[in-house]
Amino acid sequence: MRHVLSVLVDNKPGVLSRVAGLFTRRGFNIDSLAVSPTEDVDRSRMTIACDDTKFPIEQVTKQLDKLINVIKIRDLDPQNMVARELTLLKVRAEGSARGEVIQLVEIFGARIIDVTPDTVTIQATGESDMLANFEELIRPYGLIELVKTGVVALGRGADPT
Repeated sequence: MRHVLSVLVDNKPGVLSRVAGLFTRRGFNIDSLAVSPTEDVDRSRMTIACDDTKFPIEQVTKQLDKLINVIKIRDLDPQNMVARELTLLKVRAEGSARGEVIQLVEIFGARIIDVTPDTVTIQATGESDMLANFEELIRPYGLIELVKTGVVALGRGADPT
């Protein structure tokens, strides 16, 4: 099962390295990692997606909690969170294929953000599964490059994540 951890940390140099080092030392894999400032300039939020079939999530959260710059850890409930990713895709779009690519972009609610005579660059945001479906459908047209941000997520409701 995929878990999304929201980790509130001090916004200080080296914190990301210590968190990533914890995963490395324990042999845990990070599926995606996004780090950004929060509404408080002294804090950053790390959103870490990982698979608990390879290691127990409780072990990870206990180890993270021991790190000095970690303020709060929350294993977000998939039913009670809002999660999104951003993907940029550069795709071949020559001749009649260009119209088909544009149709897929419209169907998935994505945007074309750059156009050249033989390529289009697409920005797609949404849930991981939707982006995977979009990538699978666009790949046959000639996927040249792809980059993803990783999951960012917040818990639902008025309580802070």
